[in-house]
Amino acid sequence: MRYTTAGESHGRALVAIVSDVPAGVPVASSAIDADLARRQIGYGRGGRMAIETDRAVVLSGIRFGRTIGSPVALMIENRDAPNWSGAMDPWGDGSEVESVTAPRPGHADLPGCQRTGSADVRNVLERASARETAARVAAGAVAKALLGELGVSVRSWVERIGDVATGSLAASDVDSGAVEGSDVRCPDPAAAQSMREAIDLARTQGESLGGVFVVVAEGAVPGLGTYAEAGSRLDARLAGAVMSIPAIKGVEFGDGFACAGRVGSLAHDPIVLDAAGRLRRASNRAGGLEGGMTNGETVLVRAAMKPIPTLMRPLPTVDLATGEPADAAMERSDVCAVPAAAVVAEAEVALVLAGAYQELLGGACLADMQRSLVAYRDRIAW
Repeated sequence: MRYTTAGESHGRALVAIVSDVPAGVPVASSAIDADLARRQIGYGRGGRMAIETDRAVVLSGIRFGRTIGSPVALMIENRDAPNWSGAMDPWGDGSEVESVTAPRPGHADLPGCQRTGSADVRNVLERASARETAARVAAGAVAKALLGELGVSVRSWVERIGDVATGSLAASDVDSGAVEGSDVRCPDPAAAQSMREAIDLARTQGESLGGVFVVVAEGAVPGLGTYAEAGSRLDARLAGAVMSIPAIKGVEFGDGFACAGRVGSLAHDPIVLDAAGRLRRASNRAGGLEGGMTNGETVLVRAAMKPIPTLMRPLPTVDLATGEPADAAMERSDVCAVPAAAVVAEAEVALVLAGAYQELLGGACLADMQRSLVAYRDRIAW
């Protein structure tokens, strides 16, 4: 299973096409729209979220609530598009539209213009905008539907915003209800309140805040991925998928960077037999991944998001039209989008895991995959 997206931030719509989707997967429109809504909410979001109410329109690949084995095409309309019809007109010469020529530090603006030869930063920023991630979330909802039928669930929470943090939490200690009931998606009420206060302070100072979030996948069988080929190692694919989200600057699995400061006996997970005689790990420092494969423990991915580069007190830049020093351009923006980024990362993790399951079990038909999964579980006694 793989996806591609199209669409600009202020264009008519975003489109996601999910390919290699097995037939027979039950998909609920309410589940797709619920994930889209989760991406939109969060303390510190900007004015754009007050305009958009994202809903997915299925264009192909689903009939009577089930996938039919062809590509699933999903469209999300941009309600703000009519306000930008002149600036984003596919036709005409654009002579009456003011160009954006002051690239923002930390954004794709300048390297994008250097790559494409554009003199108008809008040609870059419209696609580089995190608005595109709404299409990823819609695509990820299809992958989540498949994983759910295979006994796997994917969820997330926020661990840090700015300098306010919960500390590392085990998945078993995190209440999903508390996370979804929090406008910063933090399971610790005291930390959540401090996070809101930090966001409020940043807003008054014209600043933005980043943070750290965690995505976990529970119920994945051992052996997804491979040790044999570099490009197929599951940790590499997951890291690449999560790093593809705008503003993500670091990814680790399990204890990740902390393991670099430990001796080997405190960095690895002893293999034990559980009460049923099955092979398990006594701890999960590896984050459920060993040798490029799942090991049967909870897959735990932690990611660091930098502060959003659009600032209400803009940093210095150089005007591309005049060559003179200038203030960076300002687009409508969030103060903090860490809670939203966590939902996008759920989608990316789900899509990678769904693809890995198809490689292990075959991917043409859900019923065949489920039968193969039973045989696989029996063989490895898991």
